[in-house]
Amino acid sequence: MTSVSPTYARRTPRRSRMALGATAVVVVIVIVIGGWAAYAQASSGSGKADVIKAVGAENEYGNVLGQIGGRYVHVSSILNNPNTDPHTFESSPSVAEEVSAAQLIVQNGVGYDTFMNKIESASPNPGRKVITVQSLLGLPNSTPNPHLWYSPRTMPAAANAMAEDLSELDPGHAAYFQANLKRFDASLAPWFDAIAAFKAQHHGVTVATTEPVADYLLTAMGITNLTPFQFQADIMNGVDPSPQDVTLENGFFTHHAVKVFVYNEQVVDSLTTSILLGALKAGVPVVGVYETMPTPGYDYQSWMLAEVKAIEKAIEDHVSTQRI
Repeated sequence: MTSVSPTYARRTPRRSRMALGATAVVVVIVIVIGGWAAYAQASSGSGKADVIKAVGAENEYGNVLGQIGGRYVHVSSILNNPNTDPHTFESSPSVAEEVSAAQLIVQNGVGYDTFMNKIESASPNPGRKVITVQSLLGLPNSTPNPHLWYSPRTMPAAANAMAEDLSELDPGHAAYFQANLKRFDASLAPWFDAIAAFKAQHHGVTVATTEPVADYLLTAMGITNLTPFQFQADIMNGVDPSPQDVTLENGFFTHHAVKVFVYNEQVVDSLTTSILLGALKAGVPVVGVYETMPTPGYDYQSWMLAEVKAIEKAIEDHVSTQRI
């Protein structure tokens, strides 16, 4: 599996910051047409490429694509850097070329990666398969939290769709893809077990957050997030929260109302840094969460398990894990 290095800029509101500017769209269209033509020409001799070209808009989806596809799939991940803010993504010619050549694409939806739709529209291909996780889960466009991969129900559904589409693209290796799917599903058991064990022992424990990055996971673990969603949404969308909400958030630490502060390590500004320092000063353990899978050293399932274990360590041992 390879990664395409995107270009990042400063944060702007989510619904617009994931979009391409007019100039970038022109560049994308030009490179997409050229890239797709080159790929089609290169593949025409044998009728199909040796392996399926696949793209994960986010590297967590790309990672699972690689696990399901194995040696018969070449996977590129677009959003792949855990040290930058993925909301500020801007496309590049290399990204457009990868997307234009893809036979299978997996993207999140819910307004998180709209840049993918623009590139796909610029390089129409009736044979291309696109899995939009939002659609798999039956979620409306108004879904307030787009970080779908933190929900325990998301990746099993996505992996199943990946195996089905790969089998249609390469029927001769359908049994291989299905065996990998079965192996992947079984590998999620430690994560699911850790969630269940935590919920049984610590149900109702309170936390505060900056953004709703891990909210689906927190809910599955039986955790109560005291931070109002409006505050989380404001931080997520690059909007200044109200002074009242900032005071409330800081008060969770000074009044020892929460056991853990769950902090988005990829979105850092003066406000979130101030809140982080306030939590540490009050002796509240901090757990860092990510929108992009940390690499190297992790696959999707070990990443999710590590987040659960970090929260458990904060609750039981009062130890921070700011970076997993």
